[in-house]
Amino acid sequence: MTSNRREFIKAGALGAAALSTGMLGAPSPAAARTDHKPLDILVLGGTGFIGPHMVREALRRGHSVTLFNRGRTDAGAFPDLETIKGDRNNGLDGLEGRQWDVVIDNSGYVPRHVRDSARLLAPNVAHYVFVSTVSVYADFTSDAPESAPLATIADETVEQVTGETYGALKALCEKAVMQEVGAERTTVLRPTYICGPGDRTDRFTWWPVRASRGGEMLWPGQPGDHIQIIDVHDLALFTVDCVEQKIAGTFNTATPESGYTMGELLADCRAVTAAEVQDIWVDEAFAIAASANAPVRNHGAFPVWHPQRGPDAMGAQFIAHAAREAGMQTRPVRETIRGLLGWWATLPEERTSKLQAGLPAEYEAELIARWKKQQG
Repeated sequence: MTSNRREFIKAGALGAAALSTGMLGAPSPAAARTDHKPLDILVLGGTGFIGPHMVREALRRGHSVTLFNRGRTDAGAFPDLETIKGDRNNGLDGLEGRQWDVVIDNSGYVPRHVRDSARLLAPNVAHYVFVSTVSVYADFTSDAPESAPLATIADETVEQVTGETYGALKALCEKAVMQEVGAERTTVLRPTYICGPGDRTDRFTWWPVRASRGGEMLWPGQPGDHIQIIDVHDLALFTVDCVEQKIAGTFNTATPESGYTMGELLADCRAVTAAEVQDIWVDEAFAIAASANAPVRNHGAFPVWHPQRGPDAMGAQFIAHAAREAGMQTRPVRETIRGLLGWWATLPEERTSKLQAGLPAEYEAELIARWKKQQG
């Protein structure tokens, strides 16, 4: 497994009308339907990155929400909601004897934990939504519909979530839910890179934040290289749609394959930030070597981007036809960038000075000098 795939998998553990730049159209969140009967929804997690967006969307549509978590992450995010404190590791007692219409499970990474919660809740919920990842696929060399082979692990009792085990463990989590709840009552969502306010990985965020500083900026590969993301708001909208409409099945959730490029990302960053970015494009070999030798960063030197050939090429080729046919829509990436930068401006310097992805300024300057010298 290459370092790029490790970063892609590890990062997963942890989206209006079409524009002239070729962005993907989606209605405003305010256009979402609100004519369904109110539901009682249990969210396993709910206070991390994606959970709050799902909770707020469900509340906006008039549903009631109960949270189940350990109370360690942003415990005061929803003070008016019932929160059942517990632990997925042998601490599910607070869920016993309770009934909900739906459970949204966005905090399941260990198969045993997911199986325990699914088994306990199966008799007491009508619908189970499990948030998985595109990292479940076994092969990253070509496009992947939901039916593509999944990653496996030799020892299925392993519970340590790492860059090497994450995808296979998530695949086993999916299997556990299906077995305990039944396919007809289960929705599995497999998002690609999730981006938007609240993202702690900084994978997509790094690009507009770095572009906003202007000046010479390294860009990997070619302007036509494809990337895929999903705005966290669009993921939340589709999740609640699945809840309301009882949409069962397995869905890749991503912008359309080959539908957005690094060159368009550059154009959108320039348009939103009004920064004078002097783009310097380096070839794949240089970018891969630069990533391999980069100072330690949690989520890669060129996050979101993947080489367009070889073992990581599927990073922009996840087939999301099924989700779009079921009603998922994705907003213009330019809108995502605006939202990200607006949120970023509210964060303390202690947070914004420590990006978790991308090139440190000194290393980027060193690479630019090296590239220019190499080009003569």
